[in-house]
Amino acid sequence: MRKSNLISCLLLVATASFTACAQKKQYTSPAGYDFSRPEKFFLPESLTEISGIAFYKGNPDSMYAIQDEEGKLFYFKPGVKSVTYAKYGKHGDYEDLAICNNTVTILKSNGSLYTFPFSEARNEKTAGVKEWKNLLPAGEYESLYADNNQSLIYVLGKNLKEDKGRRRVSGFIFRLITADSLAPAGEFAVHMNQQVKDMPEKAVHPSALSRNDQTKEWYILSSVNKALIVTDTNWQVKKVYLLDPRIFHHPEGIAFDRDNNLYISNEGDDATAANLLKFIYQKP
Repeated sequence: MRKSNLISCLLLVATASFTACAQKKQYTSPAGYDFSRPEKFFLPESLTEISGIAFYKGNPDSMYAIQDEEGKLFYFKPGVKSVTYAKYGKHGDYEDLAICNNTVTILKSNGSLYTFPFSEARNEKTAGVKEWKNLLPAGEYESLYADNNQSLIYVLGKNLKEDKGRRRVSGFIFRLITADSLAPAGEFAVHMNQQVKDMPEKAVHPSALSRNDQTKEWYILSSVNKALIVTDTNWQVKKVYLLDPRIFHHPEGIAFDRDNNLYISNEGDDATAANLLKFIYQKP
């Protein structure tokens, strides 16, 4: 057999083996959801860089979203292509948002927070925007969640110096009374135990955070790791769900509506349009 033919045969065998392994990989879903059967909504070009999503009091008729290049708060009904926006800031790397106590809170990647009254959310240009600097340690952040009942804001780090090499993710809590009142209310940490051993990346880099109100579990989404990490109320890791990259090509946002349906947004690129995935909740 010629050397070239031998190499071709070996490459063919290697490719077939890789394909077989990929096909055997099993992706599971949290109780109540089927990650293999999403309802998919394609998003317009203005939301290609979608980075965070939220609902106002869980109302599924209007989703609020930001993208990580422009200081615009978008709002739209899932499934409707037309979107509208309110301008709240200059160009910047905005990563997540939350709505709590009639206040919109937006997280910038450097840890700065922006707050303004929800009543301004549908004005062409928002008024009363306040920037909060130096509340968080220096580092990179992408995950924000609001507990409306407790008036608390939760922030998870993505790349923090104090977490490097420690297999943990640090989190910070703030009490939000009004758009002008934001105060530190505690800290926490998510320790990555043996549950994360199957993840491709050793370090965990959260890109979004939400909470399942039915189970009180925390849902930590990681685009880099292509994983959903579920913890209990005390931030102890219960389960890690690896995400199928054919469905979750760039997951950056996560939210639940008042019926406990789960939404995950995928950022787009030059080849793929951004989309919003809806997973209908089915009681286990």
